[in-house]
Amino acid sequence: MSSTILLSRGRVVDPRNGVDGVRDVLVRDGTIAEVSEAPLKVQDARVVDATGKLVLPGFIDLHVHLREPGEEGKETILTGCMAAVAGGFTAVVAMPNTKPVNDSVLVSEYVKAKAREARLCHVYLAGAITKGLQGEEMAEMGALVGAGCVCITDDGRPVMNAGLMRRALQYAQLFNLPVMVHEEDLTLSGKGVMNEGRASTRLGLTGIPPSAEVAMVARDMVLLEETKGRLHVAHVSCEGSVRLIREAKRRGLNVTAEATPHHFILDDEAVGAYDTHARMNPPLRTRRDIEAVREGLVDGTIDAIATDHAPHGVLEKQVEFDKAWNGVVGLETALGLTLSLVREGVMSLQRAVALLTDGPARAFGLAGGHLAAGAPADITVVEPEAEWTVDSARFFSRSRNTPFHGRRLTGRVAQTWVSGRLVFEDGQIKESR
Repeated sequence: MSSTILLSRGRVVDPRNGVDGVRDVLVRDGTIAEVSEAPLKVQDARVVDATGKLVLPGFIDLHVHLREPGEEGKETILTGCMAAVAGGFTAVVAMPNTKPVNDSVLVSEYVKAKAREARLCHVYLAGAITKGLQGEEMAEMGALVGAGCVCITDDGRPVMNAGLMRRALQYAQLFNLPVMVHEEDLTLSGKGVMNEGRASTRLGLTGIPPSAEVAMVARDMVLLEETKGRLHVAHVSCEGSVRLIREAKRRGLNVTAEATPHHFILDDEAVGAYDTHARMNPPLRTRRDIEAVREGLVDGTIDAIATDHAPHGVLEKQVEFDKAWNGVVGLETALGLTLSLVREGVMSLQRAVALLTDGPARAFGLAGGHLAAGAPADITVVEPEAEWTVDSARFFSRSRNTPFHGRRLTGRVAQTWVSGRLVFEDGQIKESR
């Protein structure tokens, strides 16, 4: 294959560089060489006709569970990367709640080796804040950074010890490292399994009040202001959380945040008749919370859309609701669900693209997220008007746990390019091992 590729006459939307219009994109040796409003003629280039398609920076997902090592029956790094590129993601950040936990150089090196073997998308590492995610003793942060970790997080476990959280925020500054947090006060959430409200009362299920999240956001904003650290709030789900993050940003605190498609699309009524595919943590909230999260996405309070892609086996979901595992897969549905906000008039296409590209890149200081000359040739080509129906049986992910099975979506990934290599096209993985 030629190392020179010309993506011709697509609508390039590149929020960081203020580009929205028909352009030619020239790629040489894995990097963007030129983005031209005038048609280019380049000898020996492979020409890809992108007429009628969107040519976007490759999507970046800050919050993905690849399950390897330890739970390869749910997902492997290879199948997770396949799901990523099928969803238009050219980079993912792998969470540390593997078995064993990624709290050591050994596990980090294992994940990196598997990612190189998969050879599909960029896989960045998140290391644990505390050893074994136990919330008791800090992991070796310097070693994790040396092994390539781009953030630290205890993922789905909150750091309940405020003193330990304070020290983590202080120590992470030595490495300019974001501390990513799952905000949940366990004394408030208790044994809750869904949002506390009318739906939980109707179903007779124990609820989790919004204060379980909001109280922890408030605590961490206090710690952030005192330490001057760098905080990233994962999967924001509550109106109160959005308000606190907005206020913190106005006061100049170094905080970023993400929201997931399931939290800005579905409310707690989606639990319906005990549908375990709608069980997640934080839980689905109310319509009012959804509107607040959407407002946060639009006004910049929330910086990125992340999927919290969390594969689970069939037997972990086909049980009573209160016994089911939390989480949904999301890499292959994120684009269509995000574009539904554009179709509803909630946000512009440019803002939606920014939330999938520039926003996450800036939040963690990652390469990519834009298409300026010299940037990595990580590109997602989208058919914006293509309609399709979510069929979980056709996922590249090894797991099928999604509440969106059967939903009609508009907007489909046509091609995914990573470092100038075509890795996904028209429903097929083009390169792997």
